[in-house]
Amino acid sequence: MTFYISGLYAGLTGLLLLLLSAVVVSVRVKTKVGIGDGNQPALIAAMRAQGNLIEYAPLVLLLLAMAEAAHLDAVWLHTFGIAWLLGRVLHAVGMIKAQGNVHSGRMIGILLTWITLLLLSLLNSWYWVASYWLAN
Repeated sequence: MTFYISGLYAGLTGLLLLLLSAVVVSVRVKTKVGIGDGNQPALIAAMRAQGNLIEYAPLVLLLLAMAEAAHLDAVWLHTFGIAWLLGRVLHAVGMIKAQGNVHSGRMIGILLTWITLLLLSLLNSWYWVASYWLAN
C-alpha cells in the first residue's frame, strides 16, 4: 500500500509548518522576545497560527491517510488535501495580518479546516461501520 496523495499533503503541511516557524522566529527577533510571548500581539498571533496548525494537522493527515488506505478516489483525496492546505494558509495569513483579531482569511480558513475534518471523520467512520456490518 502506498500513500502518495496523503504523503504529498503531509509533506506540504510540513513545509507550511517550517514557514510558520520562521515567521515566529522573525517576530521574536523583531520584538526581542526570546521566550514566551512578551504580551506582544504580533508574536502571540504568529505563535497561535503555528500552534493551531500543529493542533489540527496530526488528526486531519491521519484521516486523509486512512481514507487513502480505504481506496477513496484520488479526486476526493486531492479535494480534501487542497481544502485542508488552503484553509490552513488562509487561517495563518488572517491570524498574522490581523494579529489575532477578526479577519476574513482566518474565518474562511477555520471553516475549511472544520469542514475537511468533519467530512473525513464521517467518511472514515462510515467505512468502519460499513465494513463491520458487511463482515458480520
